[in-house]
Amino acid sequence: MALDESNEDDTVFTDRDVTYVVEKGLLERIKPISIDYVETPRGSGFKLTSALDETPGCGPACSC
Repeated sequence: MALDESNEDDTVFTDRDVTYVVEKGLLERIKPISIDYVETPRGSGFKLTSALDETPGCGPACSC
């Protein structure tokens, strides 16, 4: 997850007043995607959950 400007290869959408920019090809591979803000004893931050989490051999620590 990073701050970026959109280009013609991106899908742009807004949810709860936050605008997201995702590369179209990546979005097709990972959707549906869920982005939540969580607070845990280890700290707080964003938690992304997607179809990649269901890929055999790939878990929540999977990078894309």
